[in-house]
Amino acid sequence: MLNRSLTTFTFLVTFVIALTASSFAQSPPPAATTPQTPPGVRRPATKDTQTSTETQPQTQQDPAQQSGSPQSDSQPSAPATPPSGSRARRAETKSAPEGTPRASSTGATASDPTSRGVRSAFNALIDGIERADVDAVMGVYWNSPQLVLFNNNGTVTKTWDQVRGNRASSYPDIKDVRLEVRDVNAQMLGRDGAFVTCSWTQSQTFRTKPESATGRLTVVFRRIGGAWKAVHAHTSPEAPAASRVLPSERTQSPTPTKRTEPTSTPKAPTTP
Repeated sequence: MLNRSLTTFTFLVTFVIALTASSFAQSPPPAATTPQTPPGVRRPATKDTQTSTETQPQTQQDPAQQSGSPQSDSQPSAPATPPSGSRARRAETKSAPEGTPRASSTGATASDPTSRGVRSAFNALIDGIERADVDAVMGVYWNSPQLVLFNNNGTVTKTWDQVRGNRASSYPDIKDVRLEVRDVNAQMLGRDGAFVTCSWTQSQTFRTKPESATGRLTVVFRRIGGAWKAVHAHTSPEAPAASRVLPSERTQSPTPTKRTEPTSTPKAPTTP
């Protein structure tokens, strides 16, 4: 009798345990509650979100940068992530539209004090030549080994010392210099550069023999230490010798045409 009761009790306990396990297996687990984040507060990334972020592809490159073409003026679409660093600065910079005029140098005017300084230096050079004054002329030129002069006779003189030596050897033999300049034009090259062009006629006596010539002159000035100095001069004759001009560039003066008198034809005698 006792064994039968124990068997029955064991069966009931086993049945209750099996029924309880079956009910737990059928019922779904309770959903995990996510704490609400207040507006404006950024929730720290969990391990799962960090993993998913690392697997996402990088921000796509701008199509204009991929093809190498310039950026257009239209507003580009917003990228997936905001640009940072130098790329953000490049995105904010707008290129100037084509056809925008660039700044150009201004020409000299008579009222410009800078232009007056250039003309004063040019006049000092002309005055020194007329007086055959070596010191006055060389005071206008740039005292530098880089000074270069293209002379009227086709030669080239380099360095300030050589220019002064040539003037010192020739000026004592030159007397009664008359130098006339025409069509003087001063053009500024910024605030510290300029050039002057003109036509000239010079007559003088060299070793008691009179001589004269005409030509064109270009003098390049630069402001050095607050003073305008001639850094280059180019003199050329107005009518160079034909042997120094290319045949294709020679100009031929028109030959005068002779005027022929019309010849009168004798009239046939009239018969009475």
